[in-house]
Amino acid sequence: MADVDDLLAEEAAELDGYFSDAPLDPQPNYPPLKTSFDTSIIITNLPRVPQAKLDKLTKVVIKLVSRIGALATTDDFIGVSMPFDESKGTTLGFCFVDYEAPEDAKNALGVLDGYKFDKNHTISVSPYAIAEKLKDLQETEEFVEPEPAPFVENPNATSWLEDASQRDQFVIRQADETVVSWFDAKNEPIIDYDGSREKEAGVAWCAYYCHWSPKGSYLATLVPQRGVILWSGSSYEKTGRFVAPDVKTILFSPQEDYLLTNNMRQDDQQAIKVYHIQSGKLLRAFPLYPADFPEVEDIPPPAFLWSHDGKYLARMGTNLISIYATPSMKLLDKKSLLSEGIHEFQWSPKANVIACWAPEQANSPAHVDLIEIPSRKKLRQKNLFNVTKCNMVWQEGGEYLAVKVTRHTKSKKTFYNNIELFRLNEPGVPVEMLDVKDAVMALAFEPRGSRFAMIHAENPSAAKVSVSFYDMNKKTEQITVSKKGAKKGQKQSQIVTVKELNKIRTLEGKQCNFIFWSPAGGTILLASLGDSASGTLEFYDVDNKSLVIKEHYRANQVLWDPDGRSVATCVSQPVGGGHFKFAMDNGYILWSFQGKQLHQESFETFYQFLWRPRERLLSKKETNNVRRNLKKYEKQFEKADKERQRALYLEETKGKRFERKKYRDLLSDLRALRKTQRTRRTELQDGYDSTDDSNYVLNEVTVETILSTEEQVVVM
Repeated sequence: MADVDDLLAEEAAELDGYFSDAPLDPQPNYPPLKTSFDTSIIITNLPRVPQAKLDKLTKVVIKLVSRIGALATTDDFIGVSMPFDESKGTTLGFCFVDYEAPEDAKNALGVLDGYKFDKNHTISVSPYAIAEKLKDLQETEEFVEPEPAPFVENPNATSWLEDASQRDQFVIRQADETVVSWFDAKNEPIIDYDGSREKEAGVAWCAYYCHWSPKGSYLATLVPQRGVILWSGSSYEKTGRFVAPDVKTILFSPQEDYLLTNNMRQDDQQAIKVYHIQSGKLLRAFPLYPADFPEVEDIPPPAFLWSHDGKYLARMGTNLISIYATPSMKLLDKKSLLSEGIHEFQWSPKANVIACWAPEQANSPAHVDLIEIPSRKKLRQKNLFNVTKCNMVWQEGGEYLAVKVTRHTKSKKTFYNNIELFRLNEPGVPVEMLDVKDAVMALAFEPRGSRFAMIHAENPSAAKVSVSFYDMNKKTEQITVSKKGAKKGQKQSQIVTVKELNKIRTLEGKQCNFIFWSPAGGTILLASLGDSASGTLEFYDVDNKSLVIKEHYRANQVLWDPDGRSVATCVSQPVGGGHFKFAMDNGYILWSFQGKQLHQESFETFYQFLWRPRERLLSKKETNNVRRNLKKYEKQFEKADKERQRALYLEETKGKRFERKKYRDLLSDLRALRKTQRTRRTELQDGYDSTDDSNYVLNEVTVETILSTEEQVVVM
């Protein structure tokens, strides 16, 4: 023992001078303690795997959750913790995930919950806070079912359609105001709601643009600081709010089931978000540009487009179209639709059919394809040569597709047009070609009809243009000879419709650069729009060939109401963007479909005018039946109009009629008073009664006055 003490003493002597006399007080530099787990989630219902497959399962989970956002990793933590049961030799079927940002954890709850991990496992995602609440739960405690939340009835989204006067609605954005008004094309607009409830609460009802849903059930207002807010019902109650910071545009699905938001930011990997409207659930998020898609300045990113029934959402990429199926928002059949060199695509308005075109590449000609979804069956392909550009225009009913093809000569110095017309309801989808010598500036189909109109001129910058009208069907007289019965040998004629392109007429020397068909058909508005245009508006009745010319100087928008009874022309400016040089012309004018001015308003700053969409409930056959029997309903509508005019007249003259009644009541009281004073008045006049007719002598005098004379010589 002594030897050990001596040895320690020698070592202490050797180290003497190396130690500080300061007291030892170590202060470890620990990272800050996290007391909140808002960045963490728990994923349950994962496969239970043995140790040999643990690393593979962990990698698959990391790949899945990393799509949402960056994981919080350290030297000894990979962002995912997969508990393992040593006694059973398998995982426990759940894992912990930690993100760097709370927003990513929140998005993961909406995106990953209900995700089909494999054929046998659909995962559930919960915030870590729920696990904290359950840690003190005793297994012996009896479960008590929570009280269900009281039922709250949603606002009636179709209440506006029950208006007894069948009026339309429109919304305007001007200055800081957003106002919804009624309009019946006969009287002045009447304000329905102007955000007064939100003004009193000091809340912005709308801070950017607003949008109606396709059927008019919702009004969406954009507040970039808060996102998108939906309003519905007769009192415009808030029915939904969707988080979308800096939102710039939105897109409803046609059946109003889903909402797409876009903030147009290239640095945001979740610039585009797709929500389910009823649940408010975020289904999926996308970056502004698809992977490997070239980002070219001044060229907007490829847009998402909904199919007519809202079952599919598609976007163009490089040599492909990515189609996502709702509500899972997964890639259809787990693969994109390949289309080499694709430049543009559009959905059919009435069927799950995609029309797309691609230019010439190497030895392959340009082509227009019609593809059925989800089968991916190619219904028709039209090859084209010497193509510079194509523009596709669908007819509203999806029966016809017009492709304006701009072609060039071999020298590429001369350009000319032709129109390829597809008949989608015919077997084999036949195609007709319409050769046009002039440059075609605009083309539009008549809604729910077979006619179309196009603007063309020898030079695209010509001041005077021509407007030609065509019909996809031709009516001809067919003569048949009866072979039987008493009418044997007699000729009978009937009008039949032939599936053949037919030119109706051409209007020469017009000043227009846009054409707008009325939703009711029959009437078309030829408009000259733009800063340097004349503002000429020509209302043309295609059937009766009548023309009415009006003007709205510097108009830059034309908007028909859903029924085609009236049309709005606007001079509007973009929200933001500083001073608008034509601010003195800002405002809108409402016209009848016959070109009669009905109402006009001007504003210092005017941003937006939108009619409330109205779903068409009648089929084409039912609509034609109503038109044939229109006279039958004339008396009914005339009576209703007279009653409405009478009610309006009574309301306007209510004050005058009250004053007139007061005067008549006063006059009646004075007459009654004079009658009671008759006896006393007679006494004061020595028995003379001025109201007694016997005290008067009646003399009748006849006076003849010649007003004019005329002499006429009659030859005998």
